Amino acid sequence: MSASEDSDRRLLLLAPEDNVLVLRAAIAAGERIRVAGHDVTIADGIDRGHKLARCAIAPGEKIIKYGAPIGSATVPIARGDHVHVSNIRSDYTATHLVGH
Repeated sequence: MSASEDSDRRLLLLAPEDNVLVLRAAIAAGERIRVAGHDVTIADGIDRGHKLARCAIAPGEKIIKYGAPIGSATVPIARGDHVHVSNIRSDYTATHLVGH
């Protein structure tokens, strides 16, 4: 694990191919931080351990963490946005369990 390239020290890049960063500490709404070489303003506060987008992620694009897909974006996600259940879906939820 390492700090992300040219990012706020509170952000952790787990694998080079990841398109998300993990927060080492909470970041408050309205804070301006550096994310992968770009300055962004955090819209909503994000808690420690949560993910934010390292780059823009298009709907349907895989969310990559630890170098592996963990889900797919359901809406456009901008660099610095919180990546959570509100904007991704798991690729691992068994479809035969839906509605039961």
